[in-house]
Amino acid sequence: MPLDHLRTFCLSLPAVSEDVKWDHDLCFSVGGKMFCVASLEPPLTFSLKVPDDQFDELLSQPGVVPAPYLARYKWVLLEEGHPLSERQVTALVRQSYDLIKGKMPKKELKAAGLL
Repeated sequence: MPLDHLRTFCLSLPAVSEDVKWDHDLCFSVGGKMFCVASLEPPLTFSLKVPDDQFDELLSQPGVVPAPYLARYKWVLLEEGHPLSERQVTALVRQSYDLIKGKMPKKELKAAGLL
């Protein structure tokens, strides 16, 4: 999935913000908590959170590796050339968004306009 498609999709989700961290990573957050991190420098890679039961299954795919620094929290990194379709990737990004949003306290959800 090209970076512009990923960015458009992430920003279409409710209450999402973006910022650049670590000088070269575009981070998408909901309520100040990251749910997707994309490289701004080639090759295009991006990381996202997945449910515990999907973590090992996704890692068995070529081009999907444990996300550096975040794998212990069940984040995967999709490398350029991974075999997942754009539809599968958008479903994973949406799932990551939902996982992160689901852990937010009601007070934060309300402040972000998500309740």
